[in-house]
This record gives sequence, structure tokens and C-alpha cells, in this order.
Amino acid sequence: MTDTVEKLDYSTTLYLPQTDFPMRAGLPQKEPEIVARWQKMGLYKKLRASAAGREKFVLHDGPPYANGNIHIGHALNKILKDVITRSFQMRGYDSNYVPGWDCHGLPIEWKIEEKYREKGKNKDEVPVNEFRQECRDFAAGWIKIQSEEFKRLGIEGDFENPYTTMNFHAEARIAGELMKIAKSGQLYRGSKPIMWSVVERTALAEAEVEYADVESDMIWVKFPVAKGPEGLRDAFVVIWTTTPWTIPGNRAIAYSSRYAYGLYEVTSAENDFGPQPGEKLVFAKRLADESAAKAMVTFTFLRDVKADELAAITCSHPLHGLGGGYHFDVPLLDGDHVTDDAGTGFVHTAPSHGREDFDAWTDKARELEARGISSAIPFPVDDAGFFTVDAPGFGPDAEGGAGRVIDDKGKKGDANERVIKALIARHALFARGRLKHSYPHSWRSKKPVIFRNTPQWFVYMDKELGDGTTLRSRSLSAIDATRFVPAAGQNRLRAMIENRPDWVLSRQRAWGVPIAIFADEEGEILVDEAVNARILDAFEKEGADAWFAEGAKERFLGNDHDHARWHQVRDILDVWFDSGSTHVFTLEDRPDLKWPADVYLEGSDQHRGWFHSSLLESCATRGRAPYNAVVTHGFTMDEKGEKMSKSKGNVVSPQDIMKDAGADILRLWVMTTDYWEDQRLGKAIIQTNIDAYRKLRNTIRWMLGTLAHDKGEEFAYADLPDLEKLMLHRLAELDRMVRDGYDAFDFKRIARALIDFANVELSAFYFDIRKDTLYCDAPSSLRRRAALFVIRKIFDCLVTWLAPMLPFTTEEAWLSRNPGAESVHLEQFAAVSSEWRNDALVARWHKIREVRKVVTGALEIERKDKRIGSSLEAAPVVYVADPELLKALEGEDFADICITSAITIEPSEGPADAFRLDEVAKVSVVPSLAEGRKCARSWRITTDVGSDPDYPDVSARDAAALREWAALR
Repeated sequence: MTDTVEKLDYSTTLYLPQTDFPMRAGLPQKEPEIVARWQKMGLYKKLRASAAGREKFVLHDGPPYANGNIHIGHALNKILKDVITRSFQMRGYDSNYVPGWDCHGLPIEWKIEEKYREKGKNKDEVPVNEFRQECRDFAAGWIKIQSEEFKRLGIEGDFENPYTTMNFHAEARIAGELMKIAKSGQLYRGSKPIMWSVVERTALAEAEVEYADVESDMIWVKFPVAKGPEGLRDAFVVIWTTTPWTIPGNRAIAYSSRYAYGLYEVTSAENDFGPQPGEKLVFAKRLADESAAKAMVTFTFLRDVKADELAAITCSHPLHGLGGGYHFDVPLLDGDHVTDDAGTGFVHTAPSHGREDFDAWTDKARELEARGISSAIPFPVDDAGFFTVDAPGFGPDAEGGAGRVIDDKGKKGDANERVIKALIARHALFARGRLKHSYPHSWRSKKPVIFRNTPQWFVYMDKELGDGTTLRSRSLSAIDATRFVPAAGQNRLRAMIENRPDWVLSRQRAWGVPIAIFADEEGEILVDEAVNARILDAFEKEGADAWFAEGAKERFLGNDHDHARWHQVRDILDVWFDSGSTHVFTLEDRPDLKWPADVYLEGSDQHRGWFHSSLLESCATRGRAPYNAVVTHGFTMDEKGEKMSKSKGNVVSPQDIMKDAGADILRLWVMTTDYWEDQRLGKAIIQTNIDAYRKLRNTIRWMLGTLAHDKGEEFAYADLPDLEKLMLHRLAELDRMVRDGYDAFDFKRIARALIDFANVELSAFYFDIRKDTLYCDAPSSLRRRAALFVIRKIFDCLVTWLAPMLPFTTEEAWLSRNPGAESVHLEQFAAVSSEWRNDALVARWHKIREVRKVVTGALEIERKDKRIGSSLEAAPVVYVADPELLKALEGEDFADICITSAITIEPSEGPADAFRLDEVAKVSVVPSLAEGRKCARSWRITTDVGSDPDYPDVSARDAAALREWAALR
């Protein structure tokens, strides 16, 4: 042997992994570089060009509000959308993501008003279009900021040309949709009790309301019977309410003919202001004792009161004569909404302040008029929460001025106490107390709302539309035709549509799309195509500001209509109508999209928000939903499952996660969580994802290093060793699972399967077995070449499958492997041959791995007890008594599979003290040390070390590899 060979460093002869792909990801620094590269190369346009002519897949973006930095909910939402659009793009579709923003509405108005207040300016003194321009500028500024924040998350889309609800074309189309609804007779002006925000001075829809627990006054009130059957004329009917301030609006009492009622006499009393002995009162029998306890009195039951007797009763108002008012009769009305599980069995009915009250009153309007009772509905409370002249004794002429229900800071006013004192003064209060209950609040201001009768513009839910359908029936049919993920969303949205009232569209604000119609005093709407065309043309060119410009009425009406008769509606549209119309000016009007969308994805709160308003708007104008599928996600809680709150200090921001760990870590968290439910997030959870990411990255890194030696050789499937065939079978299985998982929006299933594949089947099994072959075999080795071929296939599959989920890491890995490529995101999922499916092979390898499990178990004890250091020091004897297992092992290099230097297989039960596993029957192992010398190159212990005189310290296999290595040099 020459001196050169004697001095050879064998490590330089091994085909060890070689790659510049770093072990430490450095994502916070690397990711912005990749974003900049994508922008410089115009990745979005390249994606569109590469997908030209393909079938479109459209996820329509629900618009976030343009008024602040993004939070973790935004990040979750946008990452999910990005994964969906990328996954369809990489599976043969033209999957174009167009981001959008909701720009109109109260939160932005508030911000501008706050600026005014700081400067001592009054909003009402500023020209409306000047104010609107400030709102527009504010929204535009935040759109720019949020766009950059979304791109930093790795979101790819048309950020150069997004949709916004304040775009002139969008405002014209929104107004046009309203005109369609008006023309079809679905729009009407009505006076109904609607939820009203005193703080925001506007009507609210259900979608703008959330519920919070409050403690309220509750009172029991005595209504004296004025007319009725003998024996009841000197009695009182008692009602219960948690809104004392609504008593001035009382016009009736509801009862139920389903329940039993009785007449009771007070026999003793311990209260100062309530009922006294001798008073007679009517209650539902089930609730009488409970009511008596509340008033600290005792009752004697006198007799039953029949339903027909109740129907014949008319009461006096308990505030009769106060402020010169309340001189009307208060009838008793049979109502289906009455229950006997709380209260008195009688329901205080104030049609100005409740939907059920309103319905019960209006349903009986003709009957009431026939009895000489006016069915007019009062307006006892104004838009600022003050009592009006329709509440005598409490309105502007009352001592001390008008009482107030809620002030403009959202604080409780003095209305309840004033009403209670007036009732006590008239001996009309039966009892009082306090009650904790759930009450509606504005989700923007977080302040309580009131129910208030006021003229508004509504869309009918139940008006027949000329084809045998109503908006409600159309919407319910559309829900049935829509796919919901998770499926429970269907029932949730259906229940909301089944029970919702008419859609109140009008808002008494300035920043939004106006209800661009003309109406007369009776509420009749002017339907004139020429007028509408002038309005829409102006909106296209000037935006909705045209409606508020000086001379707008004259400009739009022209000379064809009586300007004195037709009034220009000044209310703006509910912003949910804006966002509910995005499908029109985005999906329909953009040639790079299509209508309807394949999928809408938002948080589960959007069943009452965007999913809901989009459904109603589309069904009103097009007869079907604007989406084929609806996917919902839950909300992000802290690690304890508590709601994130600045005051608690438990808020996790996406910006902080990206700064410390990187966007791909945040995306991996999204991919591995049950996003359909509420999720948890905190430092420990992020660390768990960092650890999982490191293992996955190291698997990719090892493949890249190993493939540095790959010559790109192709193999016929039949020529591959069985272990390589097994891995190709797993790729075929995973390919089906990955594609099905992306179709089902089941990302956790995909992520978990690919992480386990990388950690368990690749790193801990296949790669572990093949490292000796890959590092030590000669380049001509069939087994080595086949392994490189299969690793190349694994890399291509794994990286493209993961690309929608981890766009930065997979881009870095792909370009490291393919320096001349443009982007992994311009690729399709790697092709997988159907030939690779081999169930018979899998069944045989299952048996091989069962036997291997016993061997590795035995060697682990040897290693633990320090009888061996490495498994290559072992040459175990494996006893196999199961003929099927023996047959499975035939033809396999089982020592290679077990990573030992040698192995002996004996067809017998084995000695009693052999190592066994309970779960693998008829297999036992007796460990022993390998015989021979340790190869200086591969570290295997074999008896043929030194058999080649030129290489006296290596095995025959390694000597042959060294000769080939030397020849290639």
C-alpha cells in the first residue's frame, strides 16, 4: 500500500451530506428577503400567467376592517386562506386570491370625530363630504399598513389591485344592488322597534350586537282592572319586567290561554310600598307563590280565572293621569310568546320597545280598532336616549327635564328610577329587585343598546317575490345547497335565518354608501330607471359623495318629477350590506374571478355577519347564495383557554411571533391546530411548534445534503430494492391523503401526517437504514443509486406538499435544490405514479418491521447497560417461530435493516431467557457482539476487514468503494 493511501483521511472518501441550507433557519431575517424577492420577480403575475386557461378556483376574501394593525385573528384567517388558494393553485387550478377591505362605518367615523374633539371642532359644522374624505383617507392609510403586514405573513395575492368597499365602482354597485331590491318591492320604510345604540346614535343589526351580563332593575307592576267580568273589576293584573323605563310605552298586557290563572287576595304584607291586605290580584297559578315571596306578602287563593275572562278584561295604565297622559285602555291579548317559567304569567307589552311586543300589538290592530282602542305606536324615547313627549311626566316638560335611559357614554341614566318612583307614588308597584342577565351591547362601543321604535328602511323577509318564494325561503334553500365545514355551521346559519326579523338597512351616520333612493311622505319609493342611471353614473365617476353634494336632489331628479313630493333619503346603508355585496363588484365584475365563489372562509361569528348578509343580498337579487362552500374557524385564546385581553396582558401578537420566531412558525401553529374550534396560543405552544419545525427542517436539510451527490438517474419501478418500493408506496398513500385533506380543508391531518412521516418513517427508519449505503457504497452501487432516486422523489413530494403551509422554508429549500428555478410556488404537486401502490409489499414489510422492533428493543437494553455503544457492535441471533414472519424475511439483508454488523436468523422459539415483546409473538432475540474488526471507514465490525491488502483496515465493501473513489478522482 502506498504512503498516500496509508495517510488517507477516510472521512473525505465518504459521500456525506453537503448543503448550504442552514440548520438554523433564521426565519425573522430570511423571510423578509424572500418577500422582497417575490415582489421583485412579480411572483403574483407569474402565478396568474402560469395558470392561464385552467379551471378557476375562487376563495372570496371576507373584508377585514381598515382601522388598525392586524391581530392574531387576522393572521389565523389570512393564513388559512393563503393555504387554500396555494394548494389549489399547485393542483392544476387558476386559484387567484384578491384581498379586500371593509372601509365604511362607525369605527372610522369615531376616529375622525375624536380628532375633531381634540381640536375643538364640531363634526356637524364640517361639510359632509369634507368629513367623508377624511374617513376615506384614514381607511386608505390602514389598507396600506395591513397589506404589508399580510405580505409579511407570506400571503400571496393581488395586493396591487385589491377590492375595497369605498372604491367608486364598488360604491356604485352597492347602490345599484339596493336599487334592484327596491325595484322588486322588497324594500320598505317601516316603524319598528329596532336595536338602537344611544352612544353611536344609529340603528344596529343583529350582526352588530353581542351579549354581556348586566345587573338590571326588575319590577312587578299592578295594572288596575277597569272593565271585565264580575268579581274581577276591583282586582289588579300584575306584570314583571327588567326594563322599568319601558312602562310609559306600555299599551297592552299579554297572557296565554295555555296556562291556568287564578285570583288571589293579599292576607298579610311586610312591605312599605307594595300590595296591602285585601287587595285582589291575578297571576298564573304556577307563579303566584313565587311572586308573593318577592313582595313579602301572603296570598289566599279565591278562584280560577278562565281564558275567556282574561280576554274580556281592559286595564287602566298604572301611570294614569301622570303629566296629563296615559288615559287610554290597556287590553289583554292572548300571545304565543308568553311563558310561565318566570314572572307572573302576564307580559308587559310595549310595542315601541320589543319585537314580540310589536308583533303581538300589530297582529291585533284591527281587533283593537274595532274595540275603540287606538293601535298607534308611540315614540317614547329619542335617538339620544331621552324620553319624548310620548312619555308624559318623564319627557322634556317633566320636572327636571327629560329622563334618560342611557347616556352618550353608555352609562345608565335616571329613567328607571324616575319610573319606579312614579309607580310607588301611585301605589302601582307590587315588588322590585335586581337581576343579573344577558343583555345586548354594541360590539363596536361595547355599550348597552335599547330597543326603540323608529322609522327605518327594511327588507322584507317574508314577502312573496312573484315566484312562490320569499327571501327567507330562498335563503333557507340556499343554505341546504351549500357545503359547510364544519357541518355544524349549516344548522347555526339556518336557525338564524329561520328566526331573524326583517333586515333593517338604514343607519343614521355619514360615512358609508347612502340609501340612494327618493321617497315620499308615505314611504313610496320612486322607481325610475333614468333617475337611477344618473345616480349610478355619478357614483362611478365621483363616488357616493355625489349623493351628498350640493344640488344632488335636483341633479338626479331632473325635470321629470315633483321635487316637493320626493325626498332624498339621507340615511346610509348598514355596512353589512356593503360587505354582503362584495360578491357583485368583485366576483362578477373581475374577469380573473368567477361567480359564485367556491368557498367563503371566516370566523364562526360571521354566521351572523358576512356569511349572513352575503346570503341575504345574493338571494334577494340572484335567488341563490354567492358561495358553494362555507368554512369557519374558531377564536384564539391564551394558553389557559381564556380570551386574550390587553388588560390581562395575555395578548399574543403575530408581529411579535414573526420577530422572534418567523412567520412559518406561526403558520405551522395554524396548520397543526384544530382551527374549526377555538384554539390556544402562548409561549409554550409556540415553542412546541419551533421544536417540530426544527425536526422537519433537519429532515429537509439532510435530503438536500444527500441529494448533492444525486446525478438525476431515473429507475424503472421493477428495478428498485423492496425498501425503496416501500417508500414509494408511502408517497402514493400520502399523495392521496394530502390531496383529499386539502379538498376537505383538513390541514391538521396533512401537517400531522407529513411531520410524522418525516420524523418517524424517514429520519428514524428509512434514512437511518440507508445512511451506511448512501455514505459508504461506491457510486456504482445499485442500492445507493436507487436510494438517491427515491430520496429525490420524497424531496419533491414533501416540499411541494408543504409549500402552501410553509411558503418561506419550502421556497428556500426548493431554490437550494434547484438554483435555476424561479419559485416552488410556480410548481405543481410532484407527480406520483399509480404503479407505486403495492399493498402486498406493505403487508410483507409490516411483518419485517415487527421482527425489527424486537431486535431494536433488545439492543436498546444492551446500549442502556453499556454492553454496546452502537448497534454496529452487535450481531444478534433472532429466533422466529412464525413461518409467515420467516417467509417475510427471505431475501432481505436483515442486518442492514436492523443497522447491525451481522445478524443470524434461527427458525425456532429461542431460549427461555431471550428478549421478547408481548406484542410480537413467536419472536425472540439473544444479543451478542459482532465478530471481527471495526472497519476504519464505515465502522462496521466484520470478519473481512483487511481482506484487501491495499486497504488493510477496511472491509471488502469499503475497499471496493475506495478503489472506485480513487479512479473517479
